[in-house]
Amino acid sequence: MLSIFSFNEFIALIFFCAAMTFSPGPNTMLTTAIATNEGLRRTLPFACAVPFGWLLIMLACGFGIGALVAEIPSIRLGIKILGCAYLIWLALKLCKSKQLHEVNPARLNMGFIKGVFIQFLNIKVWLLAITIMGSWIIYAEGQPSTNPDERLMLACAVLMFFAFVSNMSYALAGALFKTWLDTGKRLVVFNYFLAALLIATAIWTLSI
Repeated sequence: MLSIFSFNEFIALIFFCAAMTFSPGPNTMLTTAIATNEGLRRTLPFACAVPFGWLLIMLACGFGIGALVAEIPSIRLGIKILGCAYLIWLALKLCKSKQLHEVNPARLNMGFIKGVFIQFLNIKVWLLAITIMGSWIIYAEGQPSTNPDERLMLACAVLMFFAFVSNMSYALAGALFKTWLDTGKRLVVFNYFLAALLIATAIWTLSI
């Protein structure tokens, strides 16, 4: 690994990926919601879809598509609007859940394929990928890199690892709360809270 990145570069990449993936966002909120309502096993397809979707976006940026997203305002705005609308729709679905097991991946459309698809509607992921491409792949400590392909492969592996671990961590937390939430109106309140976070995230994506 240190033959591909310098020690300082690699440590910086790890810290960056950890901070970006573990910070709350639409993916972590959805994995929490699915795990809370359906159990930990139900989150696996979506938790696997997230890193795979991020891999595809990283590769797309490697082929220059990320530059189009960054430079053409209409494309960027379109991704923001579609992503925002989809998050709000998911939040409304979540608000309709009144009992455990009522929300499931089929109702929220959170299977593997659709989980991968919604990553392309997440402007945060595009900006994350573009940042990694500019800071770690194309350039090496301020100079043009001599091994961009190797750098891209290793960066993708690091990013996919953190994407999976972060989502499963949130899912585990949701699963642990499952029994406690199965009392009175706790689940309803919790789902409304998660829905509010999804809507807040949707609004935030329009501002970046």
